[in-house]
Amino acid sequence: MAGERKLRSEEEIINRMIELADKNYNCGQIMMILAQDQENKKDSNLIRAMSGLADGCGFFKETCGIMTGGACVISWHSGKGDDSEEESENMLPMLQDFGEWFHAEIGQKYKGTTCRDIAGELVGTYEGKALCGGIILQTFNKVNEILESYGF
Repeated sequence: MAGERKLRSEEEIINRMIELADKNYNCGQIMMILAQDQENKKDSNLIRAMSGLADGCGFFKETCGIMTGGACVISWHSGKGDDSEEESENMLPMLQDFGEWFHAEIGQKYKGTTCRDIAGELVGTYEGKALCGGIILQTFNKVNEILESYGF
């Protein structure tokens, strides 16, 4: 799904993240909305589906929604979407690169990659949103770096 991207400054991305958080979008949804913004696209059904990643896959505080959201953004660009498409041969290597980075960068810092490990009882609070906002920005930038390195 390579295409012309609408590049944004870090300040614009942060302001957009704050706007989306204030509108009660969760971390996975914010990751995908930012990706769609870059591509000048809007798919409300996809954003709705991303809500299942909230607070660790359905509010169970399991795998971080930022991590699963990042994987979804990579797959949105490289996965099979209909009968006429083929999955990119680079999808799995990109997902592996992303997973290794997330474990090393985020998992090491927070002693795990679950919502419980990272945000714990701060989920849904102002402090939790501030903590996760920084991770969203860092992860969004890494996802873009991976996509660009593989020609997306």
